[in-house]
Amino acid sequence: MSASHGNTPAAWIAVAVGLLGFLIGSVAMMLDPISWFVFWIGVAVTVVGGLLFIVLSKLGFNVESH
Repeated sequence: MSASHGNTPAAWIAVAVGLLGFLIGSVAMMLDPISWFVFWIGVAVTVVGGLLFIVLSKLGFNVESH
């Protein structure tokens, strides 16, 4: 594996936002009764994480400086 694999600000921010989305969705599934509204908020946050990666990559945050 490459030494620079995933070590960019775009990747770290996308992963952090994606994990936050999964956390929100997981908490919603543990509530009694299940909060579908909060679950879908978690799904939306996860999707935003993927979109953030694309946007940040286009802005140049996906390239390591040498």
